[in-house]
Amino acid sequence: MRVVDYYELLGVERGASAAEIRSAYLARAKAAHPDVGGSTERFHLLQQAYQTLRDPARRAEYDRATARLRAASAGVRPRPVTVPVPRTASRRRDFGDDPDFVPVLPRLSREAVAWWHAVEPDDPVHYLPRTGPGRVPIAASLGGWLVLVAAVLAIDLPLPLLLICLGLLVAGAGALFALLRRHLADARSARAFVAEFGGRLVFGRPGTEVAERLTARLLGGYLTALPGVRIFHGLALPGSVFADVDHAVLCGRRLVLVESKRWLPGHYAADGAGGLWRNGHPFRGGAIRLPKAVDAYRALLPGVEVRGVALVHPSRPGEITTDESAEAPVPPMHAERFVREVGAWLAAEPATVDRDAFRTVLGQVVS
Repeated sequence: MRVVDYYELLGVERGASAAEIRSAYLARAKAAHPDVGGSTERFHLLQQAYQTLRDPARRAEYDRATARLRAASAGVRPRPVTVPVPRTASRRRDFGDDPDFVPVLPRLSREAVAWWHAVEPDDPVHYLPRTGPGRVPIAASLGGWLVLVAAVLAIDLPLPLLLICLGLLVAGAGALFALLRRHLADARSARAFVAEFGGRLVFGRPGTEVAERLTARLLGGYLTALPGVRIFHGLALPGSVFADVDHAVLCGRRLVLVESKRWLPGHYAADGAGGLWRNGHPFRGGAIRLPKAVDAYRALLPGVEVRGVALVHPSRPGEITTDESAEAPVPPMHAERFVREVGAWLAAEPATVDRDAFRTVLGQVVS
């Protein structure tokens, strides 16, 4: 009889930490849920695997049972299994996540962030798309019309020519009035948008995971220096009812999707195929689910540049570093690099809010 390997089912190593097991379960359970076309049997198996491996006692019993079955199937007498003794306060844990550790976010000054110098937080916000001309075209049109009026009145013209000029001036006045009406309608639309959403910059609530809370603080603490930034937490993919995307930041016609991670200290990189590496070796302790979301949001928002980032926070004391390669579809980044690089990317239109894009992204918020 074949026994289901819960570790293989979840895609984790046998020495995986509780946090790694939970992260793997959440990623696979969302994809396997019957509501999104998954298999009911596989979904229940994932639940059973997670409930077994999350409990230390049940996990130890499962490990002993599967070890005996593997040994019996190989015709080898199983060796006695030694149950590890729980560590005491005097013993130092040198591997795996530290449940008591809370990472500290970087403290960056305005002078230390290049894009921050070019931004003034009190800059007026421009709302797109514009449905009417701006003030400058209207002022220029009005000025030209007045010059023509003055010229017609100042020159002694024959009556037929004078009547033609007066007709042209009346037509110009009508066109100028139409431009003014479109400008006023656009201004009213922008005011209604502001009245509806006020000065809110953040929409939705971050998840309960430590990494998501840390990312929410980082986004609110730094990227809101851009007047056009709007932050969203807990977004669904088109057609989904789950919070498939941890965070999103919209500024102008640029959108970054962010997945929060809490991994062991080390150097992380992703290759062009989306494979993850830690300290030069394939990384089996986690996965990034954002590439699918990036493709979905690009289709949902034509004309908006969309990119994805996996923001990595350490799960125990130590430093997170990330590769600078731009080949990965969703590169991992540590917090400081995220502020510098993604902030500079969003600062291309620092004081612009695209109302259509904003409403579309807001409509995907489920939290």
